[in-house]
Amino acid sequence: MHTEAATGGSAQTDKFPDVPISKTSAFWVLIAGILGLAAAMALTVERIELLIDPSYTPSCSINPVFSCGSVMVTWQASVLGFANSLIGVVAFTVTVVTGVLAVGGVRLPRWYWAGLAAGTVLGAMFVHWLIFQSLYRVGALCPYCMVVWSVTIPLLVVVCSIALQPLRHNAPVRAIYGWRWSIVALWFTAMALSVLVRFWDYWSTLL
Repeated sequence: MHTEAATGGSAQTDKFPDVPISKTSAFWVLIAGILGLAAAMALTVERIELLIDPSYTPSCSINPVFSCGSVMVTWQASVLGFANSLIGVVAFTVTVVTGVLAVGGVRLPRWYWAGLAAGTVLGAMFVHWLIFQSLYRVGALCPYCMVVWSVTIPLLVVVCSIALQPLRHNAPVRAIYGWRWSIVALWFTAMALSVLVRFWDYWSTLL
């Protein structure tokens, strides 16, 4: 009886193996989750204030370029019929819980990390669509949204690195893994240049 139970437990473990991760990766997930959740919640509060009082000026409306108020009133800010920030609140809450468990030493199963990686990929795709809309359709940037943009890419890299551990001996995966932080740095550089070029007419007035 005990032998059968032990065998069953072993088979279950083999079927859904745990994924060991480093403390560094665990803290990356936790920090990204905290920053993203804080930004999403702040944006949600500002959105509620604006709904209560249409004349309200959000705290993140700083100048003609960094203007949350201009972004919040567009349809792009509520793609699914409700504020996009609510998606962020849910997604980053899951990320924070995952980070807490990982930092605490809980080894989550491979399927969980694969699911989180898939969700993060979808989130990154949505973020890039929002970046394009903000730059070339709305013509204004939301600082809180930019915090979400900034944590999504490193989070994607870390989560995918964890999820792809079983394929770490694959040459293409190993090459991408080795260049992962260089890719993140290039992404941030490209985004900074995009913002600089898109709003150069405004930045040049500050020189």
